Amino acid sequence: MKRRVCCFLLIFLFIIVSIPMKNVDAAPIRVDAVSAIAIDSATGTILFDQNAHKVIPMASTTKIITALVTLQYGDIDRVVEISKNAASIRGSKVGYKAGDKVTIRELLYGLMLKSGNDCAIAIAEGTSGTVEKFCEVMNEFAVSIGLLDSHFESPHGLDSNSHYSSAYDLAIATKKAKEIEEFNKIVSTKLISGEEGIEFTKQFNNINKLLYSEPNCTGVKTGYTGQAGKCLVSSFKLEKNEIIVVTLNCVPRWKESQRIYEYVKDNYEYKKVIEAGEVIGDIKVKGKDKGIPLVAEEDLIFPVRNEEKIVKDIVLPNYELTTPIRTTDDIGMLTITNELNSKYAITLHPKEDIEKIGIWDYIKYMMNKDE
Repeated sequence: MKRRVCCFLLIFLFIIVSIPMKNVDAAPIRVDAVSAIAIDSATGTILFDQNAHKVIPMASTTKIITALVTLQYGDIDRVVEISKNAASIRGSKVGYKAGDKVTIRELLYGLMLKSGNDCAIAIAEGTSGTVEKFCEVMNEFAVSIGLLDSHFESPHGLDSNSHYSSAYDLAIATKKAKEIEEFNKIVSTKLISGEEGIEFTKQFNNINKLLYSEPNCTGVKTGYTGQAGKCLVSSFKLEKNEIIVVTLNCVPRWKESQRIYEYVKDNYEYKKVIEAGEVIGDIKVKGKDKGIPLVAEEDLIFPVRNEEKIVKDIVLPNYELTTPIRTTDDIGMLTITNELNSKYAITLHPKEDIEKIGIWDYIKYMMNKDE
């Protein structure tokens, strides 16, 4: 029974992630950007959407995925040697020379604070052996976390024909990255020359202007190329929560990112829409006259726009469950949908354990059922 329920939940989640939602632009503001989005960092709920699935170049915001993959799979205390390939890369650089020996930890700071393309190449070579192999990992990892609008040809984001993403994908990648404490520490740093008793070979200051002008800004990454234009991914504290804002091909990126943040702050409130232990529905169990109640494990704090009506839908297996059933079993889902058609789903669990029904109890149940 448990295997069937797990299969059902996996199929349901795949459908939610894979089917593109209708792009509803219901926001009362528009920004001077080709593409933009704001999402809640905890749930991924879309709070503002302007052409968010438009596939376009994204310049050095690529480095968010580079850092994420490195923190996920690499050893950041490993020392790597800067290659001629890394030292000679064009565009923004920290300035390492071929033969320099640097930790991946230091390279991550150079990557995210100074947007060093030399850092990106050195990280890729130090983590995967070659840039090509690292990009393979980037693309595989992107698909695994639901980035369906993206393809990566480099770890730095310089213009190339098949290197692209979307505001939505960059927001989701940043959401994933911000689950890692080290990532948050790096992107929120303004100035550093070492950490935890480790001296870096260089000092880095963060080029993200919003970190200095907006007290609630917590990072993340700038970007610019001729094709991509000016790009910015930002995160902001909001109440006890955090939102992620992306503006792509946006000349006034600092001002427009701030505008989106102000819009969300002024128009959204975080509300408890589900309480831990709250009975959401019930489901039939073979051999039982009454359905068993299903509950949510934790409180769900959800961003709700002023006077917005969110829709709650219960999705359950379309067959009777068999015993035994445990409170730890995932049975069904509750989806929350806001007016931008952004969905968030939580799993439901039985309120109590149900032991395996004996043969005589089952016969009795069947006899009563036929009456």
